[in-house]
Amino acid sequence: MGFHLEITDAEKTACKALARYAIARRLGLEASRPDTSAPLFAQEYGAFVTLKRHGQLRGCIGNVSAAGPLVETIERMAQAAAFEDPRFAPLEAAEWESLEIEISILGPITLCPDPSLVEVGRHGLIVRRGFHSGLLLPQVAVEWGWDRETFLDHTCLKAGLPRGCWKKPKVELWWFEAVVF
Repeated sequence: MGFHLEITDAEKTACKALARYAIARRLGLEASRPDTSAPLFAQEYGAFVTLKRHGQLRGCIGNVSAAGPLVETIERMAQAAAFEDPRFAPLEAAEWESLEIEISILGPITLCPDPSLVEVGRHGLIVRRGFHSGLLLPQVAVEWGWDRETFLDHTCLKAGLPRGCWKKPKVELWWFEAVVF
């Protein structure tokens, strides 16, 4: 496993500008669409858009697998994070200026062969059992200062399952890497 995506600083800036533009457009604010002509934007990747205000989570929505060109995924996920994350009220225009945007472009998602191989800060996780599913991006464990086992436990909790469920045989553990900026 090892996801490597060459992405320039200009492309990172354009991705964030695209997310900001998509949110502004939905709010009815004036904004210029950034240049998305770079080949990266035509490629298909899963992506998450995380929104924060004053360092606090304000919304986070994504697609784990490719569902069209990255340009469309970023626009859709930015609007979903701003207006459809069920944990938060829809974003208001007054919040737009202070919005911090983080983009995570996901590599392939595969079954994790051994939980002891999970590296905090490198791997994102998905825990699945029946209709229960929970996902945490690689940066979450770092932001919270978690070790591997705590990260695994919190992914179970995100799925609505008990801590330690990742040790059970009927629970699937998937992992992925991401480029986060």
